[in-house]
Amino acid sequence: MADFNKISETMKNTLKCIFILFVLQTASGDRCSLEISPSRVVVAFGQPVTVSCVASRPVRVLGWESAIGPSHTQRDIAVQWSVDSLIDWIEEPICYGVFFSAPRQCEEKLNLVLYKTPDSISISMVNHTGPMVEGKEYQLLCEVQNIAPVQYLTLRWYRGQTEVYNHTFSELSPATPVQVSSTLLINPGRVEDGAPYRCEAALELGPEGPQPPPRVKSEPLSIAVHYPPDPFNPEREVVDFVDGEDILLNCSSGGNPPPSYSWSSPNVQDNDENQPLLRAPSSGTYTCTASNMLGKSSKKFMVKPKSKGV
Repeated sequence: MADFNKISETMKNTLKCIFILFVLQTASGDRCSLEISPSRVVVAFGQPVTVSCVASRPVRVLGWESAIGPSHTQRDIAVQWSVDSLIDWIEEPICYGVFFSAPRQCEEKLNLVLYKTPDSISISMVNHTGPMVEGKEYQLLCEVQNIAPVQYLTLRWYRGQTEVYNHTFSELSPATPVQVSSTLLINPGRVEDGAPYRCEAALELGPEGPQPPPRVKSEPLSIAVHYPPDPFNPEREVVDFVDGEDILLNCSSGGNPPPSYSWSSPNVQDNDENQPLLRAPSSGTYTCTASNMLGKSSKKFMVKPKSKGV
């Protein structure tokens, strides 16, 4: 019985050693022993690039697998991948090593981002020409030609200097240049008459990319907004009239197109001067109407007599 217990204890110790050895080998096998520097590279289309790969233990063969500029060495623990002008959109360089000890082979893929700023960016109205009308909805379109990679693109919309909307394309993944667009829905008011809209494409490539991020702006699109004459406030105004003095009534109003004016009063006959100003010849009621193709607004002046010195 004692011999059996001794044999059992020996087997347990043997299994424990095997298990520890297996864990150590697995932990060792998880490490590739290759380090790429820099680990992430951002390169403009057509520009040069150089990246190093270093082995942290003795290596039999160390090299780069690449469609452009492959290289290898059988002596050194470092090897470079270098390209004078990078123009291959699907390039995926891989550093590989063949080692004397386990793990015998491993590889590391370079995180490479090749980018290109757009050929052009433009802004236009969708299915509309000419002035807009206050209170109606319109769409503006921003188009970006040949930009990559689109998943790093942010399109920003501006009215004047104020950002009003931004559009990202992170859900897209093509590496090659593409054409993309963004629309902006607006409901312009009279305060936006003449306001310039523009869009801006920014490639936000991370800390390894150029700082500040590359930006390309569209030419501004200034919109014209038509709106009816401004309402008068107040709509009724009392004016004192003194015999022998001139009374000038003013009903100027904003509007686009600029409003035309008409006056009505028992004291005014056939006034067709289309002026916002009227010289009242006597006391009485004078009504001014400002109008354009979108509406009209009226104001009434009550001119009352007043004695001098009162």
